[in-house]
Amino acid sequence: MSLPVFLLETVSDVPPGGRCVLEGNEGHHASSVRRMRAGEHLLLTDGCGAMAEAEVASVERGRLVCRVVSLESVEADEPRVTVVQALPKGDRGQLAVELLTEVGVHTIVPWQAERCVSRWVGPKAERGRAKWSAAANEAAKQSRRAWWPAVEPLAVTSDVVALADAAEYCFVLHEGAKDPLAEVVASEIFSSASRVVIVVGPEGGLSPSEVTALEQAGASTVRLGPTVLRTSTAGVIAAALVLAASPAWGRRLDVLSEGSAHDER
Repeated sequence: MSLPVFLLETVSDVPPGGRCVLEGNEGHHASSVRRMRAGEHLLLTDGCGAMAEAEVASVERGRLVCRVVSLESVEADEPRVTVVQALPKGDRGQLAVELLTEVGVHTIVPWQAERCVSRWVGPKAERGRAKWSAAANEAAKQSRRAWWPAVEPLAVTSDVVALADAAEYCFVLHEGAKDPLAEVVASEIFSSASRVVIVVGPEGGLSPSEVTALEQAGASTVRLGPTVLRTSTAGVIAAALVLAASPAWGRRLDVLSEGSAHDER
């Protein structure tokens, strides 16, 4: 097992050998839920690339005092993948966010598509975004990510069209599309500067006007395979295909292997 991860926004300011305090919700979770003890090691990250290995020096009520053993700045994986996720019903949105975070997506955009059953109206939009952000943060810890994905404010179709227009690649998942995404990404070389947008529609599917607007903005409609996936799982499959065609996963596997080797020593 690799070391547990906790959020400490100021970790990049602490040099190796220095001490820091993990408190608040993170400190409570580490001390009371995970029951960390003096001498144990953990990882601290600011979610923006800084990752430190630290040793627990002492455990106090609701907080840990830690000594930083090593500190590194982790480069963000490339290409940067943004997934526009139409609002699913119930808790399936949070499931989608968890899966997208674990696979390595950089940005998640909730989208109020025409055929969404779920509607984020008024204060519900900010509450929904907060739930998605919390799900992303917990999944980022579980998957040992140094870069945590951003969950953007609720988008409408004109916002999504603008994203498609600005992206180097934009793939719109559509069950009626001719080209499989796997074949499309196999023929592409995603550079470090590539910006990829994946658009996932709602349970009711994309409307003809949405498809037309996105295609006019330069997006390509693609399908995933012979079966129709739920909106909460389609995005992660698409993102995995794109990321697997890039060097990103190889670098992440190297980091995890190093962590596993450390644990075995």
